[in-house]
Amino acid sequence: MSGGKLVLILGGARGGKSDFAEELANELSRDVLYVATAEARDGEMRARIAAHRAARPRCWHTMEAPLGVGRALGTVPTPDLALLDCLTLLVSNLLGSLAGEDPYADGSYDRVKAALDRELVDLVNWQRESGAHLLVVSNEVGLGLVPPYPLGRAYRDLLGWANRRLARLAHEVYLVVAGIPVELKALARRGTENLGG
Repeated sequence: MSGGKLVLILGGARGGKSDFAEELANELSRDVLYVATAEARDGEMRARIAAHRAARPRCWHTMEAPLGVGRALGTVPTPDLALLDCLTLLVSNLLGSLAGEDPYADGSYDRVKAALDRELVDLVNWQRESGAHLLVVSNEVGLGLVPPYPLGRAYRDLLGWANRRLARLAHEVYLVVAGIPVELKALARRGTENLGG
């Protein structure tokens, strides 16, 4: 397959971004690999994961990759489409494995950012080399309050940086609010064209 797209899907918690990503995946292909970054660390997460798995089409395949997603994708047959749900938890997993309580003071922020950079490079390289569609779901965390503790601020900063980086490279970027998707790059192009006359 050639001509696959990199698509970033942003939104707040419980705003419908995953539902939209799954609808878009169904429109684009029947050969879908769902890449899950969540880890079942407690009963609630186990129940959420089971519910998500049961709701997905039976023909989809699932890969669990809490870290090293791009490398993991390179170890399986290339699907027409990979749906990564979600970048939000990937960043959390990196922080949990590499950061101290104050990532800015103890120097672990730079270590986590370098690891996140490798994750993004591997993901983008996999998409370009494979020619598959890659849909990436992520939370928009920059609209809320500034977290009152260093680890929360590091998380917000890293995820915001990753979202911006992927948005620059993506063919399409959607913001999903209350279940309604808005394609931001197309909106930005129309705005620029209107400014030009």
